[in-house]
Amino acid sequence: MTSFGDLLGPQPVLLTGDDEAESDLLNGVAPAQVAAAHPTASIAWAYLADAALGASADGSDTGKVIEAYAYARTGYHRGLDQLRRHGWKGFGPVPWSHEPNQGFLRCVGALARAAKAVGEEDEYLRCLDLLNDSDPNAVQHLGLA
Repeated sequence: MTSFGDLLGPQPVLLTGDDEAESDLLNGVAPAQVAAAHPTASIAWAYLADAALGASADGSDTGKVIEAYAYARTGYHRGLDQLRRHGWKGFGPVPWSHEPNQGFLRCVGALARAAKAVGEEDEYLRCLDLLNDSDPNAVQHLGLA
């Protein structure tokens, strides 16, 4: 359960983001180059995961799905590290509306899609739960609703 609207729950976590990585991505630098230069930037891993999933839109290219899974898992773990440094205790809101949070949330969404594509239903459901606990709007923004 999130604390959106719950005055007694934890405060939303607002990540600081990685301005250089985000700028590079917006200026057309290849996501792999951005991830190599800024390995802690979840947004770079989200771009890579989304591209790999897009290359196998129907899920039939298992190699691309596994590639997406690995990228998403990396970005997810990098995001968890950032969340913890910002005081997150494993629960509580991580609002989609705060743009620097979107790299992490996009990685969780990509991990959910990749897990579903390989039949890992438990992981898929865990990712959906995390997204719903972080921000119920994230599921819709990521096209998982």
